[in-house]
Amino acid sequence: MKAKNQTPNHCLSPNEIESRLKSAGVQPTAQRIAICRFVLCEAKHPTAEQVKAWADLNFPKISLATVYNTLGILVQAGLLKEYRFPHTESSVYDNNLTSHHHFLDEATGELIDIEPDQLSVNLKLKPSFKIKEMEILLKGTRS
Repeated sequence: MKAKNQTPNHCLSPNEIESRLKSAGVQPTAQRIAICRFVLCEAKHPTAEQVKAWADLNFPKISLATVYNTLGILVQAGLLKEYRFPHTESSVYDNNLTSHHHFLDEATGELIDIEPDQLSVNLKLKPSFKIKEMEILLKGTRS
């Protein structure tokens, strides 16, 4: 099991999800476990609306308010990151908690993780700038 990032290749079991929620200080409810299963295992950069659409098919008793509240709790607990990108008016949620950048395929709207070692940046800032984190959004098309 990967500690910080789950991919569709390995999905957490309900017990593993419950354990991660408890470890993060989050009460594991059936709705939270269901939402976690989607955002930690199946989805790539979903919006709350996409989580709700999934829930409607798989766990119909989850309201949009519950989705937003749960996503907020998961962000506060450090299990997800929340991003606001110019390609959508909605927040996008990311289960990749390691330092990384993003590439937006403008033809498809797909958001792709870019590892820091795949990108070279030469900053020429004054010494008074103290960089603590860098997040880059690349835009273009992928062939």
